[in-house]
Amino acid sequence: MNDRARQATRLEAIGGRYDPWLLGAALALASLGVVMVASSSISQTASPFYYLIRHVLFLGVGIGLAVWAMRTELKTIEHYNQLLLLGCVGLLVLVFVPGLGQSVKGAHRWINLGVSNFQVVEAVKVFFIVWLASYLVRFRDEVNATWTAMLKPLGVVVVLVGLLLMQPDFGSSSLLLSITAGMLVLGGVNMPRMFGPVLVGLPVLAVIAIAEPYRMRRLTSFADPWADPFGSGYQLTNALMAIGRGEWTGIGLGGSVLKLNYLPEVHTDFIFSVIGEELGFAGICLVIALYALLVGRAFWVGLRCVEMGRHFAGYCAFGIALWIGLQSFVSMGVNLGLLPTKGLTLPLISSGGSSVLMTCVAMGLLLRVSYELDRAARQVALRGEALGDVPASADPAAAPSRDAAPVSATAAAAAAQVTAPAVRGTSRLRQRIEPIFERMA
Repeated sequence: MNDRARQATRLEAIGGRYDPWLLGAALALASLGVVMVASSSISQTASPFYYLIRHVLFLGVGIGLAVWAMRTELKTIEHYNQLLLLGCVGLLVLVFVPGLGQSVKGAHRWINLGVSNFQVVEAVKVFFIVWLASYLVRFRDEVNATWTAMLKPLGVVVVLVGLLLMQPDFGSSSLLLSITAGMLVLGGVNMPRMFGPVLVGLPVLAVIAIAEPYRMRRLTSFADPWADPFGSGYQLTNALMAIGRGEWTGIGLGGSVLKLNYLPEVHTDFIFSVIGEELGFAGICLVIALYALLVGRAFWVGLRCVEMGRHFAGYCAFGIALWIGLQSFVSMGVNLGLLPTKGLTLPLISSGGSSVLMTCVAMGLLLRVSYELDRAARQVALRGEALGDVPASADPAAAPSRDAAPVSATAAAAAAQVTAPAVRGTSRLRQRIEPIFERMA
């Protein structure tokens, strides 16, 4: 075996590790979710553990899907980005197919899988993030320089939003638009050009929001829920009373009164209110801290990937961070009376099979990003040591074994040829990305 082949073999043998902060935050939120689903749903059906058993089963399947995502190379996932986009459109159309699509309370958001209904928008969120991340990699320079490249993903998301509004699902539509805008900004889009679509889109969304009577009732009840506490303001008034009863430390796990058929959707949309009632202000702060850790660490991992030239991985991390951060903010804001009522669950905590499954897949993808980032850092450290740029003791975690064979000058030259373009590309991308983060600070 020649020196170059030996060097390649050593690089391929290097593994990575999953980010412990991401893994710990996700496990903590999922564990808290199991406890709170058990507590909040115990009086919802004749069988006190019906929703708990269902939630645990879906969580088990979701963990299996997460492990699969964690063990799948990102380049393999990126290869199927176009099929994933077609899957987004196909899934949103399937809900209108008679016999396959399921209607609940007048909304066509589910498809019948036989053993359970599946809310397709949850899969659309993951698929679309992967496609948009791939698009930003392939056209990152054009997105910053031309109108066409910037408007193409906006046109795609408008089509998806149109299908969502036909279901109707205004909450998920707004979330998908926000994720798209956030990923475009983090992908280096020209900000003055971005203002045009935003200025056009906001009035359109406002008109859509007030066009339906039920959405208008939500807006008016949000402004003053106590004006009609037994009608349009029923959900919010009960949610506020539940949180108010919790005070500083809560009334104790399992002691909620508002969950006893007073607060609707208590194990899904309004589970945060039960947390506030039973665990108090301390429990609310714990939940917010866990989400802040998860989302903040995801952004950090994404930024590290971008700095190392791993753009697809970085944009996937950005998209998942935006999704989890925005959805958790909206869900908690609704429970606290800060935002109008939307049908968005609290990620990893609320019951709901579709949400649990696809959030677990997203966490698996995010952990895979962290794994490949750590693996790439170790490989760069090995290359740097081969070139004499990084001493062996500079990064103990990234340093190769002392028993490894010495690297020849030929392998060092090959490593230099591999790393130099990535370093130059990273430098150019840093010059484009860093001003965006400085403006956001």
